[in-house]
Amino acid sequence: MTVRSAHRSRRTFGVLFTAVTLAVGLGVAAAPSTAKPGGTPAAPKPTIVLVHGVFADASGWNSVIAKLQAQGFPVIAPANPLRTLEGDSDYVSSVVDSLAGPVIMVGHSYGGAVITNAARGHENVEALVYVAAFAPDEGESPLGLATGFPGGELGGALLIRDFPGGGKDGYIDPAKFRAVFGADLPASTTRLMAATQRPGSVEGLSGLSGVPAWATLPSWYVIPTEDKVIPADAQRFMAERAGSKVLEVKGASHAVLMSRPDTVLRQILAAYTATR
Repeated sequence: MTVRSAHRSRRTFGVLFTAVTLAVGLGVAAAPSTAKPGGTPAAPKPTIVLVHGVFADASGWNSVIAKLQAQGFPVIAPANPLRTLEGDSDYVSSVVDSLAGPVIMVGHSYGGAVITNAARGHENVEALVYVAAFAPDEGESPLGLATGFPGGELGGALLIRDFPGGGKDGYIDPAKFRAVFGADLPASTTRLMAATQRPGSVEGLSGLSGVPAWATLPSWYVIPTEDKVIPADAQRFMAERAGSKVLEVKGASHAVLMSRPDTVLRQILAAYTATR
């Protein structure tokens, strides 16, 4: 072999060695995100669909969203129309239709009644999480459940306003908002919430639920013991009937998703772990 040939061979070997080293290095770096230790492809994390209730909007989930995103979960918190239970459920169901892969649905307050109906018929919905929420059975209404147990103060705090077309909207009297909705939040926060609250139609709150998705899906429940919108006893009744795994939060208000986001996160993670 000539000297020139020897140099050419060494250069070729060096290029090949570098290429192989880079390929191996890239493969090792990518492995944790695409496979489990045994080589099995990792299952995608479910999309967490967070549904807000009446007198609020999707921003109430902000602290929970930040914590879920920090753990790598895809999250969507759609704007609940708050018009009719059937229509609101159909809207949220259409959001789920647009999602590929597994889904966990989480509902706060009236949002619980919505996910109870919207999750029905979706094979990719793996679990339901109720946060200070309604979990109605077929033929029940949110308003009926809220007023059917002692301890609720919503009825005495509601303001009813007519809107064009003959409908009626319900608001919480701003002077009573903190005491009824979020007594464990700073007064400065609840003043803003009272001013920006989204009303719920009386028709929606009185709407009758269909066949409940909790009858066939596993569910988890966060029950704040000082809830003045949906009495804790009403939530205990609904949770027991649905066979939910319950976490009670002593001293928490109806706004538990804002005042105790770590606790809400814990129940969502419990649902995620149990359905893997």
